Amino acid sequence: MAHLRLGDTAPNFDAATTEGDINFHEWAGDNWVVLFSHPADFTPVCTTELGRAAALNGEFQKRGVKPICISVDNLEDHKEWCKDIGETQGTEMNFPIIADENRKVAELYDMIHPNADNTATVRSVFIIDPNKKVRLTLTYPASCGRNFNEILRVIDALQLSDEYNIATPVDWQDGDDVIIPPSVKNEDIPANYPKGHTEIKPYLRTTPAPNK
Repeated sequence: MAHLRLGDTAPNFDAATTEGDINFHEWAGDNWVVLFSHPADFTPVCTTELGRAAALNGEFQKRGVKPICISVDNLEDHKEWCKDIGETQGTEMNFPIIADENRKVAELYDMIHPNADNTATVRSVFIIDPNKKVRLTLTYPASCGRNFNEILRVIDALQLSDEYNIATPVDWQDGDDVIIPPSVKNEDIPANYPKGHTEIKPYLRTTPAPNK
């Protein structure tokens, strides 16, 4: 089985979801996508995660991001689980859950890791850009809840780097100084980074946040 790598085109698929049948690429349109997987419905960690993702709907929309998740259970189970999520997490579901009973999508995205669990999907996250390219992957064990603040932070960093040709330093948050890539020559900095720059080392040059 091929492993999905950064820069690969996210595989397309047709699937049934809690919001109707979709073609993944058509559904994504010109948006960024966060595709994340769950080992099964009615699992405790994932119930909290889906509630959190639903509560962040406004933050995703602000960034032009569509979340979608997948589990190998069937559509009826998904719909029952959505009721539990609304009841326990205080947020109604507002994005689709893919039903992947035949594990077609799980196989496409290499979500079955036999040494962890031979039947259930691992808890993967794929951030996919409007060109359908995979830009980030994260894989969590079943016991550890995902950090959606980190997922939003990475989307901010990716979108900023695409727009302004910058890199982001460790623990970067929106509004912090950013890094000028080593590929940019010193003489080209003023034209491209009008806020000026600081040279800490010849290979480590920073500039104020270009979007503020």
